[in-house]
Amino acid sequence: MLDAKLIRDDPERVRAALRARNSSWSVDEFLAADLRRRGAVSQLEALQARRNESSRAIGALMKQGAADEADAAKEQVRAINDQIATLESEQRAADAAVFDLLSTIPNIADPSVPFGRDETENVELKRWGTPRDFSTEGFAPQPHWDLGPALGIIDFERAVKLAESRFVLLGGAGARLERALINFMLDTHAAAGFKEWWPPVLANTETLFGTGQLPKFEDDLYKTATTSDANEGYVIGDGASQTAGKLYLIPTAEVVLTNIHRGEVLEAAQLPLHYTAFTPCFREEAGSAGRDTRGMIRVHQFDKVEMVKFATPQTSADELESMTQEAEKILELLGLPYRRIVLCTGDMGFGAAKTYDLEVWVPSYSAYKEISSCSNCGDFQARRANIKYRDPTTFKGSRLVHTLNGSGLAVGRTLVALLENYQQADGSVTIPEALRPYLGGQERITPEQEPAA
Repeated sequence: MLDAKLIRDDPERVRAALRARNSSWSVDEFLAADLRRRGAVSQLEALQARRNESSRAIGALMKQGAADEADAAKEQVRAINDQIATLESEQRAADAAVFDLLSTIPNIADPSVPFGRDETENVELKRWGTPRDFSTEGFAPQPHWDLGPALGIIDFERAVKLAESRFVLLGGAGARLERALINFMLDTHAAAGFKEWWPPVLANTETLFGTGQLPKFEDDLYKTATTSDANEGYVIGDGASQTAGKLYLIPTAEVVLTNIHRGEVLEAAQLPLHYTAFTPCFREEAGSAGRDTRGMIRVHQFDKVEMVKFATPQTSADELESMTQEAEKILELLGLPYRRIVLCTGDMGFGAAKTYDLEVWVPSYSAYKEISSCSNCGDFQARRANIKYRDPTTFKGSRLVHTLNGSGLAVGRTLVALLENYQQADGSVTIPEALRPYLGGQERITPEQEPAA
């Protein structure tokens, strides 16, 4: 959420920022709603002053025995009260309109972000590792959607039977490999100073609002009713009606980790805070039909290890660099070729001020595919979630923190990259050395006996 004062005081800057992000959000609509709200507040204050003055006059008239004049003053107060009630209703409506508009405006891009219309104009910053040339080894690599079932460690058909399409069932070495990756990632981040959490995977509306998933991305979330559907319509803050009585399956641990400190004031001496967590993640991805729907690249449920940071405005840019390097470290320890790109203004996520994507080489696509996205959100989420810090040595009162988040990594996509990049001509898969301690020293995955259907 942006500061309403910024939009009010510098609308041209905001318009330019929105154009850079291909956003149709209307500055004019906001300014009109904000003017109505401020007009209603001004009129209310004037009427309340008149009512207070008339009420004091009634008391004086009663003491003087001027009953007729006192009755006339009482009629004036009743008329003013009616006007106040009407204006209060108008103010509530204006407050809600302003809040609803503010809740859907995207963040402003950091000045260092390259201008661009869409993902085709993202800028590659580095590459690490060299993609394996299978042609020199005399065999064609299999895609993971063939390799996994042949090894007996991935079962797409039974996953559909258990749930529906775009879910995955891992078994045997596949399940152990997923668990090994999770533990390896968490241990690596913990060794770097990240505090590990084990959060809920269901979250309420305030939590989803705090990180920007609501109201904009409601259709991409799985939700469950916890009370009667008749109890619709609840209010966040000063407005913004959302769905009542619902809990949402989280799309990323960023949501719950960031909201740990919702409504709190942290001490500057505590910052930066570095958090990490593993969670399953759930996304309906209503707008992604037809994109990467084969295999495990784009599914409705997936595992992810997430990193979240809370930092001061002065240090958040450096914290983004170190967070991205932490995600890169996982890929490098696993020996997986990757590249880092910086997203242009037209491709960044809703709440991000700057984003680096890490893309791992996936042989079945002959391309790099996103495996981590690391973002500095500035004070955008902190304003929504009311997360502040104080530093008595520097300023009075409290200020908004900066929040950052990054995948460290998407576990399912890491498993895909391992299977495809480490496969051998005989159909087996070599396990990277960094993972072997988590698998009891196992060095290879070989075909497992398939149970009868």
